[in-house]
Amino acid sequence: GNFMCTSFKQELLTGTHDFTASTGDTFKLALYDNNASFDASTTAYTASDEVGDSGTYSAGGGTLTNVTPTTSGTTALTDFDDLSFTSATITARGALIYNDTAAGDPSVVVLDFGSDKTSTSGTFTIVFPTADASNAIIRIA
Repeated sequence: GNFMCTSFKQELLTGTHDFTASTGDTFKLALYDNNASFDASTTAYTASDEVGDSGTYSAGGGTLTNVTPTTSGTTALTDFDDLSFTSATITARGALIYNDTAAGDPSVVVLDFGSDKTSTSGTFTIVFPTADASNAIIRIA
């Protein structure tokens, strides 16, 4: 399943993460193979079990374009623009969103694709869900 990392929840209370669009921290998404074992206790980016460099994908993953946080009812949420890696041969089982600006590259969200997803000399795209109170990739109810 997908997990909001427990350390991320604590770091929100200490001001570690700034999701403000264009002026906030830099968030990245790294892809991992099916040997990776992440859950809510994941605290930081690691290169262990990350997919290999291919096409426009390189170690550390891709930089996300974040959308300024908002609210819907009593839920706070934020979103990212979809992310694509081109000319890439990748097989990934999941991903980690992490803060590349903060010391130690702290984790934000662990994504499990449910099965291996593959691109062969093509485009590997991460499509984020609708940015609403029920579906946004990061939401605090």
